[in-house]
Amino acid sequence: MTWRTILKSPLSVSHRACSTHSMNLDENSFSHTETSNSSMYHRGIEKKRFWGRCMTAWMSGQRDDPTPCRESDRNKFEVVARDGCARIGKLHTAHGVLETPALLPVINPNIRTIEPREMWDRYGIQGLITNSYIIWKHDDLKQHALENGVHDLINYPGVIMTDSGTFQSYVYGDVEVGVEEIVEFQRSIGVDIATMLDVFSRPDMTEDDVKQAVETTIERCEASLKAAEHVMLNGPIQGGIYRDLRKQSAIRMGAFDFSIHPIGGIVPIMEKHRYKDLAKIMLATIGELPPERPRHMFGCGHPMLFSMLIALGADLFDSAAYALFARDNRLLSPQGTYRLKDIHSWPELVPSVVDWTPEAVRKLNDEDRTALLARYNLEITLAELSRCKQAVHEGTIWQLAEQRSHQHPALREAFLWLTTRPFPSGLSSEFLQDLVQDDRDAAREHHPNGGIWETDWSQVVSRQAIQRKKGERWGGEDTLSRPHIITARAHLQHRWRPSSTGPTDVLVLNGKPGPWRQRCDLLVLRLKSVLPELEILVQTPLGLLPYSLEDLNPFAQVDGPTWLWKRRLNTVLLREEIHRLHINADRILILDIGQDSLIQEASTLLIKHGLLEEPLQVDDSHLPQLRDDLRRRQVVDKLVVLANVSYSEAVDLVESCTYIIGGTGRVKNVIDKHGNHILSPRLADGGLSITDRGSMTIYGRRSTPVLDDKEYDPYAGSGHGPPLLVVEQDAVEFVLRGRNVFHGFIIKCDPWLRAGQTCFIVDEHGTLIGHGLAQCDADEALRFRKGIAVRTRSDFSKTFK
Repeated sequence: MTWRTILKSPLSVSHRACSTHSMNLDENSFSHTETSNSSMYHRGIEKKRFWGRCMTAWMSGQRDDPTPCRESDRNKFEVVARDGCARIGKLHTAHGVLETPALLPVINPNIRTIEPREMWDRYGIQGLITNSYIIWKHDDLKQHALENGVHDLINYPGVIMTDSGTFQSYVYGDVEVGVEEIVEFQRSIGVDIATMLDVFSRPDMTEDDVKQAVETTIERCEASLKAAEHVMLNGPIQGGIYRDLRKQSAIRMGAFDFSIHPIGGIVPIMEKHRYKDLAKIMLATIGELPPERPRHMFGCGHPMLFSMLIALGADLFDSAAYALFARDNRLLSPQGTYRLKDIHSWPELVPSVVDWTPEAVRKLNDEDRTALLARYNLEITLAELSRCKQAVHEGTIWQLAEQRSHQHPALREAFLWLTTRPFPSGLSSEFLQDLVQDDRDAAREHHPNGGIWETDWSQVVSRQAIQRKKGERWGGEDTLSRPHIITARAHLQHRWRPSSTGPTDVLVLNGKPGPWRQRCDLLVLRLKSVLPELEILVQTPLGLLPYSLEDLNPFAQVDGPTWLWKRRLNTVLLREEIHRLHINADRILILDIGQDSLIQEASTLLIKHGLLEEPLQVDDSHLPQLRDDLRRRQVVDKLVVLANVSYSEAVDLVESCTYIIGGTGRVKNVIDKHGNHILSPRLADGGLSITDRGSMTIYGRRSTPVLDDKEYDPYAGSGHGPPLLVVEQDAVEFVLRGRNVFHGFIIKCDPWLRAGQTCFIVDEHGTLIGHGLAQCDADEALRFRKGIAVRTRSDFSKTFK
């Protein structure tokens, strides 16, 4: 089953205003004026001084300057938390650590609506972007920057990125500076992140012209990198609206030693609200870029767009919108854009307007009004970015993107395009028009080659964690299109196997939310005693779930209205899903478990369809053995689905095991025949924890070496057990003592290594030295040079003294 994804982003609004590069609307007329208006802003607003380590805490007073990173960490990027493709990261620089996702406010060195120092002190903004071409072109700015550095020029202690003049060439025509000259200039003024002079590709350019722009940009890479020397350099991705050229640009630019990859040429697309095209650019590009480098959305900074772009893997944004919208009396919001003249009450109450009514702001002079609205817009933007970060930590970034997609029709169309399979190829456009019944149908890809995007969407899906700590909140039809839900269903259907390969009858339990064990265990035990080949499944809002996995997250933990469990099932779709679970179904029976007298109702149903001749009658003395058989099947299926153990090996492993039962009747611990605790089914998410002894037992059954000759493939090595990760000898002693595995010490790994799953850690000789929870996939494990690759859950130094 293939779906697809990509995220679309911007909003209605003149996107030059939303662009980083728009800071020089009329660069030649600017004079060097500093208009911080801080006294007006602070009038009547006294904030308690807050001293803390969190840079994002808003405060009054002055913050300490940033601490430079360690020299060995400079220019490295690490991921500290994730939700699928969404990442919380840290970029290490000489002017401190830049936490991502991050907004880099655009600063025009000639006109400063908010002073950079205030951005650092008050808002804790760790990085900003300014334009090196403007500095280079104005003699007074150029001289100051060359003598004292760009940080002194704009009075800002944090990370400074500079643009090269590419956008100016798009707006005004050719720039006057050379390819190497502009990079050398950026290096000479002490920027942290420079940008090469690429060739801008517009959406109205022909494919041949865009191809030439891509080629010219690539030809400039080597000279630009040489001129940058030790300075981090942006390698922009161009390619217009052409999928193949975007991919080619990403692959070839990624082969050079750039530090960050901005996705360029998207401003004119956003200006025209061509969000579906933007979504296609994102899908075509992100999967081809080196994962260890941040991805920057050049010219995108409207808060409505953050959640979708972050969900697809964007790390950096830049924007002058906070100031440009303010000059035009417009207010930014995650819900869209408002005009001050239409505002009666503030859409969101933030510190900048706590003492101001909209009417009072309208009466201010232009300078004061712009200053206040700029701070309002900046605070709204930062608040939405913080909301997105929290969603990543909670594992709900895609749900937030769902909500935001409803804020603009074109954005909604793009979102639906991402998450909806295309129409089959070969159908005429006239026929397809007749098939359009709703927004989702209208958003489907109609092109004969629409299926080509499925490969790109599958990369988004494959990087989702299979299990989550929290339950799933129902969000309507969008719920089943969430990438992590698609992953959970596909993973279950790929790994789980029924007890019989021949024709069998299937009983589907429906009509009641979990937990199902308390209500249905006795029924299941009695059914299995008389119909041992009967496959029993539970119908959940997210799909069918084998009864042996009835507590598995996310299927068992859906927070939604009661009708979800009571709706009438479509038998045609039900049979298709049963087939995807590899069950050769003969008769399919549906039992409403919301009824009273459940065993009696089940007997009546089975007799009616000829599976029984008389009501269920079981000698209760057989129940203990039947319950042990069910518990054994539950452990076997969790080993198969969650630990990638083959069915035969799992059966053999637990055959002689005993169980410690908790107070709720669930298996708490699994004990092997030697008395060793090897496994523990988890109550919170229905998962399976492997102990140190258990890892030795499972690893001892593996006969194949590390399959490191393949790219990342979550379904490779079926039945080989948890993925292996081989570390250098220098790390062995630390891992044995329970220390985490860090990037830079990994030699190779199995291609099915996936973030959020258990993996086994071995030395170069194949000796097991630990196990833990992977924080990355196979590609990332080998490419990152900073951060935690595996959170170790073992301590062999204590277990095997």
